[in-house]
Amino acid sequence: MLSGWSHRQQGTKMHSRESNWPTICFASALALSSVIVRAQPANAQTLKTVKERGSLACGVNQGLPGFSSPDDKGVWSGLDVDLCRAIAAAIFNDPGKVRFVPLSTAERFEALRSGKIDVLARNSTWTMSREIDLGLSFAGVNYYDGQGFLVHKVPEMTSALELDGAKICVQTDTTTVNNLIDYFQSNNLKYEVVGAASPAEALKDYDQGLCSVLSSDVSQLYAQRLQLAKPGDHIILPDIISKEPLGPAVRQDDPQWLSVVKWVHFAMIDAEELGIGSNTVDQALLSKKPDVMRLVGTEGDFGERLGLTKAWAANAIRTVGNYGEVFERNVGSRSKLGIPRGLNQLWNIGGIQYAPPIR
Repeated sequence: MLSGWSHRQQGTKMHSRESNWPTICFASALALSSVIVRAQPANAQTLKTVKERGSLACGVNQGLPGFSSPDDKGVWSGLDVDLCRAIAAAIFNDPGKVRFVPLSTAERFEALRSGKIDVLARNSTWTMSREIDLGLSFAGVNYYDGQGFLVHKVPEMTSALELDGAKICVQTDTTTVNNLIDYFQSNNLKYEVVGAASPAEALKDYDQGLCSVLSSDVSQLYAQRLQLAKPGDHIILPDIISKEPLGPAVRQDDPQWLSVVKWVHFAMIDAEELGIGSNTVDQALLSKKPDVMRLVGTEGDFGERLGLTKAWAANAIRTVGNYGEVFERNVGSRSKLGIPRGLNQLWNIGGIQYAPPIR
């Protein structure tokens, strides 16, 4: 009974709809066209520009060991440098097609906004204001860091809570000063800031005794300690007073380019989790495991949908390495810095490095 009623009602409505079919079809086509137009990226020029130029322009730190620094022959190395090389390898199958642009703290974001560089990989903290106010998008976190303190090694000094009244050297125009204000006010401690225009100047001030404490991201403190005459005479206190998620940034006007940078980073993390490294990519190409096949491009068209090739991730991993390889050789146990992996360990073995699946 109910089905018969539904059938008769549908028939009546169909008759009415057929009488206005051309008008409705036209309106539907316009609506569909509107949806399609809205679905297109507002701007998808960066990848095209990079391909036509034949190289990636990557903004990096002027010299921070472990993250980005040139040797005496001008060859760059570091965690951020390797991310740029991986992006170039994903695009060109050649990690050497990168032009590194050394930038100061003050000029880094404007260089990106103005188009001087395609991506900023310069140990920069991902914050809300930098996205909202500067029109940038961070593509991920390639190093979870936090602000800490470097002090002269003395037996009685074990905590930052003992720094009441200290003179603290910091680089200005960074999140460092605001973090100090929050920490010392929260703990009712007095302090004096000795500002510097660059990390090198802050380290020099500390070394010359203008302050008793050097404060910065812990990763940077490890690098700066190596530059002192007697690194063993200085310690990094265990206190971490801020969250400093460091990662690559791009302009907000190009969603396709954001996806390219983001997924190259994620692919390197996924590769480590799947046990695929620079020396095992070719074996992975023979794998029948679906998640491995999607990563190395033997299944699906994920690379083409990014504007790259099927081998985009395999090329990056083969020539640069997975995230674990990059971490260890630049800042980890096999590097001069010897930084514990800590939060930057994979999520399934105690850290928080985690990448969405490629599927």
